[in-house]
Amino acid sequence: MADGNNSDLSIWPDLIEKIRARTPARVLADRTGAAYRTATQLQLRQDHAAARDAVRAEFELERDLGAEFVARWKLFEVSTLATSKEEYLRRPDLGRRLNEDARDQIAEHCALHADLQIVIGDGLSVTAVSSHVPALLPQLAEKARSRGWKLGQPFTVKYCRVGLMNDIGELLQPKVVVLLIGERPGLATAESLSAYMAYQPRAGHNDSNRNLISNIHARGVSTEAAASRIIELAEQLMRRQISGVEIKENLPRTKWLK
Repeated sequence: MADGNNSDLSIWPDLIEKIRARTPARVLADRTGAAYRTATQLQLRQDHAAARDAVRAEFELERDLGAEFVARWKLFEVSTLATSKEEYLRRPDLGRRLNEDARDQIAEHCALHADLQIVIGDGLSVTAVSSHVPALLPQLAEKARSRGWKLGQPFTVKYCRVGLMNDIGELLQPKVVVLLIGERPGLATAESLSAYMAYQPRAGHNDSNRNLISNIHARGVSTEAAASRIIELAEQLMRRQISGVEIKENLPRTKWLK
């Protein structure tokens, strides 16, 4: 916002602060002439570096989720057909299929026909996974068990894309697959997690057959809210025996600037 116009804003500073508090986006940022102020420019460079680091980081199970957490949930790690982060970024198709070793491990450790099968994928932000999965997974498990659901053995997938849900569905045949996966980082945050969901996913399914709860991060959807929304949506998928564009969440109306 140009310096010459700052005086015009003096009559509504409270409104500006409310708007800024509602979003991590850089709205109503001050300027000096045509340029950002130095503090804003430095913050942009820092956030851009964090986004690049989140995309390039390699997932390491115990380092990123903690040895105690891994042992508690008996987590194990498998991989897709991608063999490196570079290949994963260049070949999205390889991130949508499990390799043979992964299929063998999953078949050995996971039971068939779970009501809810949770999968943790690194995706495009390992930072998001390490920041939110340790809080989110226990809440999902507790809510699922309170409904009497059979919870599948969770596991992690390296070099994971959303389309991998089809392989999981065909291999384990659960009612609902929930994929917790790191979102593509932006300049607002590099720690945003998504929960993709599908009822009995299988070969040929695409994004129109899936549901999504996104923006799970400190300034977005909290892990508590995400857990409730995921379980309520899973309940609807099981009841209606379908997922995708025909399913809508029942969310309360947002009160803007309350």
